[in-house]
Amino acid sequence: MFSKVYSGGLQGIDGYVVQVEADVSDGLPGFYMVGSLASEVKEAEERVRTAMRNAGFHLSSKKITVNLSPANVRKEGTACDLPVAIAVLAAYGIIMPPGLKGAGFLGELGLDGHIKPIRGVLPMVLAMAEKGIRRCFLAEENVAEGVAANCMEIVKIHSLQEAVELLNEPERILPECQDMAPWPDASYPVDFSEINGQKLMKRATEVAVAGGHNLLYIGPPGSGKSMMARRIPTIMPSLSREEQLEVSKIYSICGMLPQGYALVGTRPYRAPHHTISAQALTGGGIWPKPGEISLASRGVLFLDELPEFQKKTLEILRQPLEEHQVTVSRVNGSFTFPAHFMLAAALNPCPCGYYPDRSRCSCTEHQVRRYLGRVSRPLLDRIDICVEAAPATYRDIRTVQKNESSGTIRARIEQARALQRERYAGHGIYTNSEMGIREIQRFCTLREEDENFLQQIFSRLGLSARGCHKILKVARTLADLDGKDQIERPHLREAAGYRDLQERYWGKEAEDGTND
Repeated sequence: MFSKVYSGGLQGIDGYVVQVEADVSDGLPGFYMVGSLASEVKEAEERVRTAMRNAGFHLSSKKITVNLSPANVRKEGTACDLPVAIAVLAAYGIIMPPGLKGAGFLGELGLDGHIKPIRGVLPMVLAMAEKGIRRCFLAEENVAEGVAANCMEIVKIHSLQEAVELLNEPERILPECQDMAPWPDASYPVDFSEINGQKLMKRATEVAVAGGHNLLYIGPPGSGKSMMARRIPTIMPSLSREEQLEVSKIYSICGMLPQGYALVGTRPYRAPHHTISAQALTGGGIWPKPGEISLASRGVLFLDELPEFQKKTLEILRQPLEEHQVTVSRVNGSFTFPAHFMLAAALNPCPCGYYPDRSRCSCTEHQVRRYLGRVSRPLLDRIDICVEAAPATYRDIRTVQKNESSGTIRARIEQARALQRERYAGHGIYTNSEMGIREIQRFCTLREEDENFLQQIFSRLGLSARGCHKILKVARTLADLDGKDQIERPHLREAAGYRDLQERYWGKEAEDGTND
């Protein structure tokens, strides 16, 4: 007897539908599974057979053949344990066909028949819904993700025996419909009001977030660079529904959704240590999984002590910063992960950290150039805003001051973002940092006197074409924060000031890719 049920698999961060076909026939007794299977899927044979026996299903000795289709796509994980058991029981006639119509199954089986949770439920449920599957059976721990997809009925089951009973009596099925809270609650343990002083850093950070620009802090140790970066997500606009699903799919695949929460509700903040490998940053493995830059997508990737990172690790960032995605190629195929993050980085200006304060810095000019040269010019060219952190004063540390809260700053940023959404409607972009040449030519027009001023800046700073465009993009953001349609001289002057700092520290004579 033959049966077929539906399950899901993962390719990159996207799900796809797996057809689980089972055939029970006369012949030499055995349990055979085919369909390009990873080792953990092949092991499902023993898990399923033992789980069915311990759940009270004593099957006659037959030749059991299970095929997981499409056969040309390698199956990984344990999501197919439950559907394999259901398909086999249906092939034996223990489960009646009407209950299987339009149903999908995802779950790992324990040897006692208990249904265990799996990773990546959200993208697999979304993929099954696209193929017309209208009901999915899940372990209790995965129900929140299934309900959050809001695309089909989700049925909670605890054991294989319970699943069989429900399938044979479909009228008893009660879909889960409770609202699940996002993860975590849209509040943060930190706030901008806690930072005294550093007005220039605060201003630069607000501008960077308003336009989605990449940001570099440079200054001595203890000046508040990491403290400022940690608070960037608190002033970013709330995640939209589409962004929530995109981020949650990544975290679901990586098993990083805390139990009890359906979706990621706050902007991601990732701060990997400088010893991180290139593969861990971009994603990889025999069957690639998302890396740190994908986990930071729609949020912030903060790289502290930037020159301490390996050069090849930093250079990998150049393409994702431009294309907002990263493609990892392996023998088995290519996988594309989202990388739409805001880069925030921080560094000390020299090995001891106090350059150019010669009363505290004893580094030679060669040591300073060598240290800063670990960050290549091509990477610096992709950073829109560079701001200097002033040393913290005693008054900043000890005085209780009434500072602007993150909510107040976020309100201004949301107004600027609203202007950008309206401006770029139909262009496929959402922030000023995403503008291409066509958008720059259309939305960054200058008066004649301001065009001459920009030409002087271009010549004085020795800018590349990308550097000039970065100044225009930042100036466009500054105009949006002021509620102006036209970019004006003060906007160009401030935007150029954020680029000028790079020349002060790196200098025009620095060579691309200098490293120790």
